[in-house]
Amino acid sequence: MGKRVLITGGAGFVGSSLALMFREAYPDWEIVAFDNLRRRGSELNLDRLRRCGIRCCHGDVRNRSDLDGVGKVDTIIECSAEPSALAGFDGEAAYVVDTNLAGTVNCLELARRYQAELVFLSTSRVYPYEALNTLPFLETPTRFDWQLDRACTGVSAQGVAEDFPLEGVRTLYGATKLCAELLIREYVSMYAVRAVLNRCGVLTGPWQMGKVDQGFAVLWAARHHFGGALSYIGFGGQGKQVRDLLHVEDLFELLRLQLRDLAVHSGQVYNVGGGRDVSVSLLELTGLCRAATGKTIPIHSEASTRPGDVRVYLTDSSKVRAAAGWKPRWTVERIVESIVAWIRERENELRPVLGENR
Repeated sequence: MGKRVLITGGAGFVGSSLALMFREAYPDWEIVAFDNLRRRGSELNLDRLRRCGIRCCHGDVRNRSDLDGVGKVDTIIECSAEPSALAGFDGEAAYVVDTNLAGTVNCLELARRYQAELVFLSTSRVYPYEALNTLPFLETPTRFDWQLDRACTGVSAQGVAEDFPLEGVRTLYGATKLCAELLIREYVSMYAVRAVLNRCGVLTGPWQMGKVDQGFAVLWAARHHFGGALSYIGFGGQGKQVRDLLHVEDLFELLRLQLRDLAVHSGQVYNVGGGRDVSVSLLELTGLCRAATGKTIPIHSEASTRPGDVRVYLTDSSKVRAAAGWKPRWTVERIVESIVAWIRERENELRPVLGENR
């Protein structure tokens, strides 16, 4: 008998991608994609999901009754966050807190009721941005990099590890996800809920509806394809800030490994990302997008740094690689090429969402 799997945020980029991949890998499982369809572009995924036999359920994790309507499940994959690091800076904090924190509590109660296993997608944003920005760094022609000439707890040339100090501010997004992590670990201890926590870096790939504050790799590729302006914002406005990327297919492969024996991973916190080998600066990404699209667009410069931004972030995934026998396979070049190919193939469908006037 196959599992019944609930994927919250199931019409979003990560949720829908995982739903389709689980559907293909486990045809005897019932997959339920649960989403409030708040994010523009999520509606484009509904037909894709339904055509593959995935049940689409309109609901909101903030409302416990909506989740109760799903019924008994064996596995919950929690992808329902408000993912923007800038969320709340406009003064609208309630939606972020209610979705990322109260929504997680509702998912935990569902897991507790049915003794379901839980995979929680957290974020690298739980690490304080001021602490990251005070790490010693150097500047190369195309990127910033750390210059760790002294011992720094929780960080090495490989990236940020799980024991990086958590004291400090981290944006409302990061704070709500960290609070959710703490509650999950209490449920693991008090109620024997089986749960694993994956602190993901920058997830990307086709079907991500990239915006300035979330999904920058897709935004960069889309602006090069459709035309329109981009800006290097912050840290001098040179585009040298760095992130590592993780293709959503690599995330799926990790989740498959974890779900094979979740008892081994239950209660564990893992940093999950592409690491130094799959990292890119905005300046380097511009070159890759120009090569993939054959187009050059104007890129403006804004020297001032936005609140909560980070100069360099790389993920040290050593812990999860050792525990699960997992390793990312997608390179930055392949990621960019796959995104550009997807945009070309669905140009008319995506123009209203990813074009300049969105």
